[in-house]
Amino acid sequence: MGSILDIIIIIVSIVALWKGADWVVEAASRIGKKFGMSDLVIGLTIVAFGTSAPEFAVTIAAALKGQGDISVGNVVGSNIFNLGFVLGGVAAIKAIQTSSSLVYRDGLILIGITILLRFFVQDLRMSSTEGTILVVLLLAYMGFLLWKREAIHDEGVAGQATWTDGLRLLAGLVLVVGGGHFLVESASSLARVFGISEWVIGVTIVAAGTSAPELATSLVAVLKGRSGISIGNLVGSDIFNLLGVLGVATLLNPRMTVDPQARTSIFILICMVILVVVFMRTGWRVSRREGAFLVVINLVRWIFDFTH
Repeated sequence: MGSILDIIIIIVSIVALWKGADWVVEAASRIGKKFGMSDLVIGLTIVAFGTSAPEFAVTIAAALKGQGDISVGNVVGSNIFNLGFVLGGVAAIKAIQTSSSLVYRDGLILIGITILLRFFVQDLRMSSTEGTILVVLLLAYMGFLLWKREAIHDEGVAGQATWTDGLRLLAGLVLVVGGGHFLVESASSLARVFGISEWVIGVTIVAAGTSAPELATSLVAVLKGRSGISIGNLVGSDIFNLLGVLGVATLLNPRMTVDPQARTSIFILICMVILVVVFMRTGWRVSRREGAFLVVINLVRWIFDFTH
């Protein structure tokens, strides 16, 4: 009976996360356009922060409870899920256009910080110093994006920002934080009932649930011809997850330890990031065939996590 209740709570939590993030993204996008930001920068910053709110809520809640495996596992799993299932799935439906700044600036930064994380978890723990480094790198990256504004090549987002967008933003965050809290509770409970390690739960089920907003946002954006928001959201979310989410989580729990499987999963993430950046550079787009290939890789990774 307890397991059934946990499953129901997980489903309700994911729905709350999805709807909450949808409100956050909708309001944030209008506010961003009002300040003259391009689709790519909106995707890399405001939308990426909004859709990363579930990862942030889940990871911080887990860190405060001392569940390092859920914290790190959720970030690593979400990033792999974003690049495999979400980016791959969206591209398989419709090819996503890229740009030189996305590849050579944001793509290379994502590769670099993923390698840095692998170095940090070599001793199977995260220190406050490492958390500080991650947060400082995020602030530097965000400052650079906002300082070096890009030209706007696309039409404005539907509707003008009003005071109601502030309320929608707040309501969305409440749903996201609440959903994240209950998702961690129920996922951890299921892990104990079925004898599955918290690391595996973190990099699979929880990661998939918290990546749902990225999937919805990126799919809708690319179908509307807004490739900048679509792929910028995914790359920006991955950067924010690694630097902001994991950085803050480490500062809140400076003695956080992780499962030895983290080393392998982060190595897989490094390979996935490099492959995605290569795909983004070839023809300046992620083709439907490349998208399908990314989905297959992620399926293989999931099977590996569950069987090891």
